[in-house]
Amino acid sequence: MRKLSGIFTLLLMLACQWDAQAQVGSIRGTIYERATGEPVIYTNAILEGTTRGASTDVNGVFTISQVPAGEYTLMVTYLGFDTLRERVQIEANKVEQIRLFLDKSSVQMQEVEISAERQERLTNVTMAVNKATPKEIKQIPSIGGVADLAQYMQVLPGVIFTGDQGGQLFIRGGSPVQNLILLDGMVIYNPFHSIGLFSVFDTDIIRSADIYTAGFSSKYGGRVSSVMDITTKDGNKRRTSGKIGASTFQANALLEGPIIPQSEDSDFSMSYLLSAKHSYLDQSSRIFYDYLDQDGLPFSFTDLYGKLSLNAASGSRVNFFGFNFQDAVRFQDLSSMDWNAYGAGSNFLLSIPGSPILMSGHLAGTNYEISLAEQGSAPGAGLNGEVALQGPPPPRTSQISNFNFGLDFKAFSGDNEVSYGLEIVSFSTDFRYTSPSGRRLSQAQSNSEVAIYGAYKVKLERLILDIGLRIHNYSSIKVIRPEPRVGAKYILTEKLRLKAAAGRYSQNLIAANSDQDVVNLFAGFLIAPSDIPNSIELEDGSVRELPNTLQTANHYLIGFEYDFTNKLSANVEGYIKDFRQLSEINRNRLFSPTRPPQGADPILWREFTVETGLARGIDFTLKYEDRRYYFWLVYSLGKVDRWDGVQAYNPIFDRRHNLNLVGAYSFGKNKEWELNARWNYGSGFPFTQNQGFFLQENFAGGVNTNITQTNSNDVTIQYAGLNQGRLPDYHRMDFTIKRVFEFGTNSNLEVSASVTNLYNRQNIFYVDRLSGDRIDQLPLLPSAGVVFTF
Repeated sequence: MRKLSGIFTLLLMLACQWDAQAQVGSIRGTIYERATGEPVIYTNAILEGTTRGASTDVNGVFTISQVPAGEYTLMVTYLGFDTLRERVQIEANKVEQIRLFLDKSSVQMQEVEISAERQERLTNVTMAVNKATPKEIKQIPSIGGVADLAQYMQVLPGVIFTGDQGGQLFIRGGSPVQNLILLDGMVIYNPFHSIGLFSVFDTDIIRSADIYTAGFSSKYGGRVSSVMDITTKDGNKRRTSGKIGASTFQANALLEGPIIPQSEDSDFSMSYLLSAKHSYLDQSSRIFYDYLDQDGLPFSFTDLYGKLSLNAASGSRVNFFGFNFQDAVRFQDLSSMDWNAYGAGSNFLLSIPGSPILMSGHLAGTNYEISLAEQGSAPGAGLNGEVALQGPPPPRTSQISNFNFGLDFKAFSGDNEVSYGLEIVSFSTDFRYTSPSGRRLSQAQSNSEVAIYGAYKVKLERLILDIGLRIHNYSSIKVIRPEPRVGAKYILTEKLRLKAAAGRYSQNLIAANSDQDVVNLFAGFLIAPSDIPNSIELEDGSVRELPNTLQTANHYLIGFEYDFTNKLSANVEGYIKDFRQLSEINRNRLFSPTRPPQGADPILWREFTVETGLARGIDFTLKYEDRRYYFWLVYSLGKVDRWDGVQAYNPIFDRRHNLNLVGAYSFGKNKEWELNARWNYGSGFPFTQNQGFFLQENFAGGVNTNITQTNSNDVTIQYAGLNQGRLPDYHRMDFTIKRVFEFGTNSNLEVSASVTNLYNRQNIFYVDRLSGDRIDQLPLLPSAGVVFTF
């Protein structure tokens, strides 16, 4: 810890000295929408007549540094807003602070918007990252009349969705526990509801969702696959406003407004935001979808979020927020599940007048708990796939409590940028599980981590380098792990750019679920166990030493971007995720670890085992956008292999081909009508086939049991090889039509009608292993909704 503090202090001193050497001035500004006071993100601010400019970040802040002293005209352009020009005076060795307000305009500026997107690609590596705003999310068909981040993410390159009911998202070969989910800096452990169509996030409160599918920067750590960093908007700083909506799936409400209003002359403002949504699908489906099941669909959820924002004229701000997300599902004669997540926190941005450094930070605490009760028989793993079916075990439970604190610093020098920071994470888990065969597994542990990071982005004519280092101290297991990260882009021409990235990643958290579950609803968590082997024999017979219990992975990416026109662009990325060490619940365990038979292979009695894995693939993206049309084609070719020390297999989310076609069309005099469509095709997932059945003798009389005179009622399944079968291919089309009725400047009514699974494709969900009955995913499912905005 002392070494990390010293390195962090050194980084701070170097950054201050680095900027202080410049004998020129800087301008830092925050850009707001005048009507709401919401920061304008990802737009360009340019000193007219020069090549100097910058894009605003997720807080609406931009910095243009290394500017020779003098008077300039600052120009800001953004789609749907009037172009803004402001005279500014730059003084040597000073940071000019400015606040700007944009007015909405009826004049379309599509070409300017596309140029802003291109500018981002010309100044940043942009490898394996997708930045979504509510505008992009709402271009996906809104199932149940509600646009949702979960539906948007299913279209992203490299993202695999496992189903409508109980589905999870697997990102470029990584499982859900390997994805870091942040909401305003708070760690979210389960971001998706059981029905699989909806996330816990209300689209209308999202400012930006940055989704890193691989090769993420040194700012993020503690996960080995991907990052989803979601920032919510502030409440309306000018007037009270909101939304009320209802559909056949759910109801939602949003209320926001000023406590202390913002104005051009005020030095301080305060606003609030409250959001709620509740699904009554378990009730409404009995009325609207009784053809599915007379008892209705078994899903329900409630999501609450609140935020208080305090903003200073300098651009500094502090936010306080909290959430409560709940989910429940009742599969009759199979299982019932409930989870509850809640948390609170604060974040801030400090823009000190005259200082070259931007400082931000966050402090948060969250809790997640889940319980799964199996109503009928359930399988317990054994040697060679022999699984004894017993009565229902006690409920499976998992709880994780998390605390995290972080500080981030950023400084600029022309097109170059240095960032560094500190992160402290502490979490505890409590997991309890009894298998059908009576084996009990419980764990209650705590974990603490401290990390520092530094990154330097430099532009050298046509080459952009983003070099970073994260030093992650896993205090609980006394491991300090250096993790270098690097990204690069070479601009061959203004239209063609090559890019690459690589990095080392680690985590100390594993999933508490099993691939053997018929319906995989249980999203529980465990701290990576210490009871693992010291080495693993690989598939080729070589032995890999395991110096500690950390799960680790290396990422390698290469790709290119090409702009055919201002409206049509392509992106191609190839990736490899080399999972060097993964901890998993031992599916081959037969005996208690406290009393294993003498000479038994450890694979037969260890509670946990170590696996290795390799995920590789290539993703193609083609995007076209103009004022009325939007088209998005995404094709992913991927393969995921795992080795558990005994056998090689493909995990249940290994999908070889995945294709998404998305289209949107706006029409009418004021584009009051909109059509959205999406078609998805995916090749079949792996699954383990039944090989046979037999009656398992329980030897109730011990060695004196006469097996010729006893009758067993314990049916046992003999499985075939692990995941050697393939389910049928999946494909589905969704469609939405919307109409907006304007009632005034600030009020309107949106009416929508949607159809999920338009041509009623029978996509398989699972097959009951005993009866052989096939259960399908959702059939043709029409829905309608209304949203009133005021």
